[in-house]
Amino acid sequence: MRRSVRGMPAAMVVALSAGLLTATAPTAHAAAGATLPFTSVEAESATTTGTRIGPDHTQGTLASEASGRQAVRLGSGQRVEFTVPSAANAVNVAYSVPDGQSGTLNVYVNGTRLARTLPVTSKYSYVDTSWIPGARTHHFFDNARLLLGQNVQAGDKVAFEAAGTQVTVDVADFEQVAAAAEQPAGSVSVTSKGADPTGNGDSTQAFRDAISAAQGGVVWIPPGDYRLTSALSGVQNVTLQGAGNWHSVVHSSRFIDQSGSSGGVHIKDFAVIGEVTERVDSNPDNFVNGSLGRGSSVSGMWLQHLKVGLWLTGDNDNLVVENNRFLDMTADGLNLNGNARGVRVRNNFLRNQGDDALAMWSLYAPDTNSSFENNTVSQPNLANGIAIYGGTDIAVRNNLVSDTNALGSGIAISNQKFLDPFFPLSGTITVDGNTLVRTGAMNPNWNHPMGALRVDSYDSAINATVNITNTTITDSPYSAFEFVSGGGQGYPVRNVTVDGATVRNTGTVVVQAEAQGAATFRDVTATGVGAAGVYNCPYPANSGTFALTDGGGNSGWSTTWSDCSTWPQPGQGNPDPDRNRNLAKSRPATATGSQDVYTPGKAVDGDANSYWESANNAFPQSWTVDLGSVETVRRLVLKLPPSSAWGARTETLTVLGSTDNNSYATVVGAQGYRFDPATGNTATVSLPGGTGLRYLRLSVSANTGWPAGQFSEVEAYSTS
Repeated sequence: MRRSVRGMPAAMVVALSAGLLTATAPTAHAAAGATLPFTSVEAESATTTGTRIGPDHTQGTLASEASGRQAVRLGSGQRVEFTVPSAANAVNVAYSVPDGQSGTLNVYVNGTRLARTLPVTSKYSYVDTSWIPGARTHHFFDNARLLLGQNVQAGDKVAFEAAGTQVTVDVADFEQVAAAAEQPAGSVSVTSKGADPTGNGDSTQAFRDAISAAQGGVVWIPPGDYRLTSALSGVQNVTLQGAGNWHSVVHSSRFIDQSGSSGGVHIKDFAVIGEVTERVDSNPDNFVNGSLGRGSSVSGMWLQHLKVGLWLTGDNDNLVVENNRFLDMTADGLNLNGNARGVRVRNNFLRNQGDDALAMWSLYAPDTNSSFENNTVSQPNLANGIAIYGGTDIAVRNNLVSDTNALGSGIAISNQKFLDPFFPLSGTITVDGNTLVRTGAMNPNWNHPMGALRVDSYDSAINATVNITNTTITDSPYSAFEFVSGGGQGYPVRNVTVDGATVRNTGTVVVQAEAQGAATFRDVTATGVGAAGVYNCPYPANSGTFALTDGGGNSGWSTTWSDCSTWPQPGQGNPDPDRNRNLAKSRPATATGSQDVYTPGKAVDGDANSYWESANNAFPQSWTVDLGSVETVRRLVLKLPPSSAWGARTETLTVLGSTDNNSYATVVGAQGYRFDPATGNTATVSLPGGTGLRYLRLSVSANTGWPAGQFSEVEAYSTS
């Protein structure tokens, strides 16, 4: 998640049981994710003579970066056989080989070996970014594609056999690739300007000449392989069009690098495949670095082996990026790096990005009125699936994100600035209709987990309106919703509404609240909760409280993690505390006043001979204790020193409670409680069933034995 200026609903069902990653939804709400031209089949669901690995969520392990956190390891001569899900003539395979090795996969169709093989290599894998805190060697997988040279039908068998090295196969994408498109009338072909479709010659100047000749028109990139040795610039008012992204392939690690353009640039229907093997943030090793100008578009592209797909700065107003594939970037897939206005990024597929797959970063100027919609993001291996760092009136809608790894959530809404000048979140941030599968990860810098969907006041308070609606979170290894101030300064997270969410099989908690602030939850249902419904322990401990408002319709997550000194572990279940434990003992206590050395903490120190005494002759006086988290309190035991020197007396008091230390409600109305040394100088107060509070307050309005409030111990119990 390091940044440099240049370099860089509710009823959604995710069906994985058959090894097919698809998304379905009722007609009341759009399905999450992109509409894709291929169907993915997981290797662990296929037939194999190899070894299945995983599931594993541990950073640095091969399985943790795999789709579904599982894959199949093949020794030389071993194979994995897929059942074809639908008609296809091409396949793309996500795989990993050991560092420093290469080899091939032999390909079989219905038992017959094909003449063509699929090369596999570690060349683009095993990336080290030691300057990023918490990073380890990562980016273990790569993708390789092959036209089969024949049509296969649903139910046919396609097998891959390792040859020459160990190969771990993760997933196969089966696709029916259309024939190459014809050259548009009136277009300027790059071959007419001397481009070499064999890939042997340098076609850079031919592309430049074609762009110059085709101003206002179309540059045609015929089927073939074209090698560019330097970036294009001055690209404006032109369409660059190929015959299809399986047919027209440009080999370039820096395709367009320009700080400005008058716009009207349309790039479509070819592949740009680079040779980026490491991440160097000072290098513009990107498909597009800078600006395409207003009213531009990128569609139907296959982008692979680059640092970043699109790192966009300057004027890109009303840009549309749609129907593209982003594979194997060493950093972000796409980053709107400030000043993006009216940009739409939709219906794209992103796999194996080395940083945030999709990001908006409001550096130098805010990103405004821009959106990420209906994208499918799989296996970002160092950061978030989708990240919004600042900006105004941003939307994240109907995306499908799966299998985040280290240092990231499925979706992050954040005020982490990285550099200045930064423009924090403002206006309305809409997060609607998204599905998150196996997202969230352990953050080694924090030594605790990040949730599937994170709202983070990292460098400043979140004051924007954040509406999170129609969300599905499935199989998160840790929490579903996290509210945190990741910089450790305790900035508040405010104005958040979570409305309509289905949470299934979350590893620890549904809500992980680590910052002061507030959120309203409505119609959030949870099943298979691993530890407890809520972890509510803001950091730093004295920074404030996080108030959860129940808007109605919530179910399955009513419990609260009972011990803020420990982190819940996946599937642990809420530790069953000693039901006879005094919840108030040694907890922080305050009062409206105290007399001399008789301070508020004396009433929770476990010593009945010491005591708190309020200011004298100044009723009413109140005493408050922070229980540390919301607790169900059924009984109070109030004590005065047991010595007979303390004569019998009656104190009149009211019991109040709060979850946020701001708004208090009366739990038990004003009553007189008798203290008599003959019976131990104690009094018991019964609280109504279901009383949940974090802050317990006793307001004393009278005392027949002394003109002050007095308690030697206030004990709070969850038993009646």
